[in-house]
Amino acid sequence: MRRVAVLLALSALALSTAAGCSQSLETGDDAGPSAKVALLLPDRNTSRYEAGDQPYFAQKLSELCPGCEVDYRNAEQSTGTQLQQAQETLAQGAKVLVISPVDSVAAGEIVAAAKAKGVPVISYDRLVLKAAVDYYVSFDNAKVGSLQAAALLQALGAKASAGEILWINGSPTDNNATLFKQGAHAGLDGKVRVAAESDTAGWDPDNARAWTARILPTLRGRTIVGVYAANDGTAGAAIAAMQAAGLPQVPVTGQDAETTTLQRILVGDQYMTVYKALRTEAETAAALANDLVRGKRPAVPATVDNGAGRVPSILLDPVTVTRDTIASTVVKDGFVTPGALCAGAYADACKAAGIG
Repeated sequence: MRRVAVLLALSALALSTAAGCSQSLETGDDAGPSAKVALLLPDRNTSRYEAGDQPYFAQKLSELCPGCEVDYRNAEQSTGTQLQQAQETLAQGAKVLVISPVDSVAAGEIVAAAKAKGVPVISYDRLVLKAAVDYYVSFDNAKVGSLQAAALLQALGAKASAGEILWINGSPTDNNATLFKQGAHAGLDGKVRVAAESDTAGWDPDNARAWTARILPTLRGRTIVGVYAANDGTAGAAIAAMQAAGLPQVPVTGQDAETTTLQRILVGDQYMTVYKALRTEAETAAALANDLVRGKRPAVPATVDNGAGRVPSILLDPVTVTRDTIASTVVKDGFVTPGALCAGAYADACKAAGIG
């Protein structure tokens, strides 16, 4: 799969070309300083943070800055816990703070605490709103919603006008969820009828499953032809609730390309997911943190308005994954191995999809 041109940790030239400037991220040619870099991630409801973001970030920063220490904290979906973790790591001398906020607005208090100590802040994956963060590293999140919408319409075909869909958004405290929703509505409004729509507190699959199980009995006599689900956790929850209710299989969207999701796609329980190259994202953030530790502030390709000003931003490209493209996307990119994907009951499905 094509690595995005702004894989800054590995290619200073790529950034210079994208940004149209000569300033670039540090590539780790020397040992660099000794410093603590705080990595504050929001939850464990989504497997990506523990399995991908944290180890990818730590490995790349260790390569670029062997003297640097990653102080990793997970907030377990608690705004108060994340604030406490930030305060602790700042008190212990963190020189750079990388945060994916539990609550995009409440995290402004964390940014203020860092600024009071002269510590730069990278808003990672999720944008901190209404606060003067130094950089933002993420994906084009409105495009994620657009990709989901386009894939759902393709899967539905003529059935788009023959029934209704369930619509399950992400957490209302996550700015990314707002952007996914915006992109999806732009692509689906006027083209499908929505039977019911709900946000999912904390991105918790249990909340999504409970809502789906509650809403289905109120829709008796109506035909559900598909499900817009903002991520793979909510998708799996909706699928489980519909299967428990004895409903037929329908196209379901998702996001994050988790291994269990890819297996659902292989056997037809879920139609698609969105792949975001987490290694690229984490390595880019690590390279940026390395530069900030060294006192450098590289120019980057874009800016995003977070309500407090234009934040220098690096936005990577999300990619649609369906059964027909698993082999050419997540497998080819090394995001998942055939051994993990095709174990046990999924061997025949993998073979049919050309994965082996």
